[in-house]
Amino acid sequence: MKTVLTIAGFDPSSGAGITADLMVFATHRLFGTSAITSLTVQSTLGVRDSQPVSASLLRETLACLHEDLPPAGVKIGMLATEEIVEAVASYLERLKQESSQTPVVLDPILRSSSGRELLSPAGLRCLRERLLPLADWATPNLAELSLLTGLHVADRNQLEPAARTLQASYPNLNVVATGGHLDQPDDLLLTCGGELHWIAGERIDSMATHGTGCAFSSALLSRLVLGDDHLTAVSAAKRYVAEAIRQSASIGHGHGPLNHLWPLRR
Repeated sequence: MKTVLTIAGFDPSSGAGITADLMVFATHRLFGTSAITSLTVQSTLGVRDSQPVSASLLRETLACLHEDLPPAGVKIGMLATEEIVEAVASYLERLKQESSQTPVVLDPILRSSSGRELLSPAGLRCLRERLLPLADWATPNLAELSLLTGLHVADRNQLEPAARTLQASYPNLNVVATGGHLDQPDDLLLTCGGELHWIAGERIDSMATHGTGCAFSSALLSRLVLGDDHLTAVSAAKRYVAEAIRQSASIGHGHGPLNHLWPLRR
């Protein structure tokens, strides 16, 4: 069983963040380890508060895990502060020196769906300068792609120019611009080799949409670690999320969690 690492925030409602990532890894028959970047106060109704962990504690956690359980892949989610971004970048530099083939998937969580800032402006600058050059994949939604590129991204026609702008700054980066907020929720894959693919989506009538970005990026990492090629991995991750929404139960009074464990019912 291969080990994969998630570096992300803690969601006590288990719809997103670390708790969701570990469920996604488990359904893909991977052993998940985790390093928490921030404690959040949230439920299906939204994020009320958050408290980042110290960068020194995160560094210790990553070093401790790496000594005993070096990962075959890394997923990065909420980072909260500039100091945490620096700590993660330093870890990735070490990881890349030891194994340049270890995939790193960055889900650039910048704001909650309710509009709460989840990464400081200084942290965003550091993410652009230090972290993105070390990532192999980025999975921004429309709003995140806008913040990363400075371009207005609101419809399907604006996805490709923005994705190409992002990749122009990071030539080794594979970009998946997720279109879950579009009327037709198609995703755009732009590989570092220049291939462009649209992955068709479907609009599922459900309130269980909390943590879709976390689930997608974790499923994508899982498929890459299991050996899928670029297009197969993205397509499989999208199917996983769609089915997790479709098979979800009604939990909570807001946007409920996906059924991350649906493959185990088969």
